[in-house]
Parts: sequence; structure tokens; C-alpha cells
Amino acid sequence: MQEFKPVKEGKVREVYDNGDSLIIVATDRISAFDHILQNKITKKGAILTQMSKFWFDYTKDIVPNHMLSVDVKDMPEFFRNENFDGNSMMCKKLEMLPIECIVRGYITGSGWESYKENGKVCGITLPEGLQESDKLPEPIYTPSTKAEIGDHDENISFEKSVEVLEKIYPGKGEDYANQIKECTIALYKKCAEYALAKGIIIADTKFEFGLDENGNVVLGDEMLTPDSSRFWPLEGYEAGKSQPSYDKQFVRDWLKANPDSDYLLPDDVIKKTIDKYEEAFALLTGKSFS
Repeated sequence: MQEFKPVKEGKVREVYDNGDSLIIVATDRISAFDHILQNKITKKGAILTQMSKFWFDYTKDIVPNHMLSVDVKDMPEFFRNENFDGNSMMCKKLEMLPIECIVRGYITGSGWESYKENGKVCGITLPEGLQESDKLPEPIYTPSTKAEIGDHDENISFEKSVEVLEKIYPGKGEDYANQIKECTIALYKKCAEYALAKGIIIADTKFEFGLDENGNVVLGDEMLTPDSSRFWPLEGYEAGKSQPSYDKQFVRDWLKANPDSDYLLPDDVIKKTIDKYEEAFALLTGKSFS
């Protein structure tokens, strides 16, 4: 049997080269504040992979995506065991664009902190009088540069994203920057509307895009998971305060309150985090996670 070693390891994911495709494995690791935590969150990788699959299927009319299969039977023998079953996705190889495409439909987090200071989020002026967690009149696109592990992503203006892409793809920077911006907003609008009908507010999220062998823009990475998005329950939503969420905020809040934890979570925080991921999956897909 051919052995495989990851060609790239991120904070929570591993990427394997399978010749003409990649196999992306979502591990049960969890990161917060740019640190990998000591605990594993059981089933997290599988829930995120299946959630991405759900959204990739739901949005392929807007933009093509890199997913080929989530069935390990379609993958080499090395992957056909319980370590990879359910949490692995075979994907087309893309040349990834170095921009994180962030879209915000509600004002929260770093966006709220910035707005309180100067009425802007990432240089975009917003209406006066917004409260924390308010829905924005229209979703805003706030790209950032992708950082290496250990560095922070840097928020940039749309104009700067054109510049970054133009440097790599002379004569095409503006076209690619516009395409990924338009796709980001369109994907967010379609999925946020769907999620709202299921009882979940998608406050913000990020997408990543790449180019296929013909230079076409293709959606890559993961899609609308609790790791790449802020999901809030619609029930009990009220602007003017921070919202409870289905994502890592739970973990972040505990770490903030326990600065000496050395990134080791207690069992009850892990249990609550798994429950949140499962609940979000069930609401969005209509299936309980097995």
C-alpha cells in the first residue's frame, strides 16, 4: 500500500498530494487566537467536512468549487480507514489566490471595535448609530492577506487586493479581484438567506478562491463552517450586545476568562463545543450528524 505524508499542515487541517488531486483532511484539532489548543474536539473534522460538502453542492450554480468526493472509496487505500472516513475531501488542484475573502453581514468582533473608534470597518464607512450585532444595510467585503502560521492576517482595502493580484497576474489583477469579490457577496447572500430560514444567522464568513488550469476562478478551501464563519442562533437574537454562537466563540470566551490555561480546555467546554457544532449541522442540513 502506498503511504502518504501531508505536504502541508495547517493549524487544523492536513493536505495530501494525490497526483492530479489533493486530499484535504479536517482534523479534530481546534485553534483560537492563532494557537493550536492541546485538546481534540471529537468528530469536529467530520462535521466540518460534511458541512462544506453541503454548501459546495448548494452553491455550484454561483461558482464552481474544488470538491471531487468525500467518499474514501474514491481515494487511495491509505485513506480507507476510520482516521480519514468522513473528514477527508478529495479536491481539484488549484493555484490559490493569496486573498482571504471576508464578507460581513452584521457588525461584530473586530469590525465592531473598529466602528466604535472611527465609524469604519476596514476603511469602509458605515451608517451612524449602529449597535453591536446590528445587521448591515448591505453585506460588506473586507479582504485580508493570508498569513503564514504564527502571523496574523492583515486587513486590506479592495484596491490593495487588486494591487496584490496584479503583481502576480499582470493585466488580470483587477479582473480577478472583482470576480472573487462578486462571488463572495453572491455566495454569502444565497447562503445567509437559506440559513436564516433554518434559524441560523451567518454574521460573517470567509472564502478562499483559486485558479484552475484554464485560469478560471474556483472556490477552494472549506465553506461556511463554524471554523470559518460566525453562526448565531436566530432565536433570541437582539442587537445591542454580543450574541451566543455556534462556533469557536465559546472556546475563545473561555480562554479569555482563563488566561493561564496554557490552551488546555476543560471537558465541559469541549462537550459544549461538540454539541454546538452538531446542532448547527442538524439545523442547516436537516440531518442529525451520525
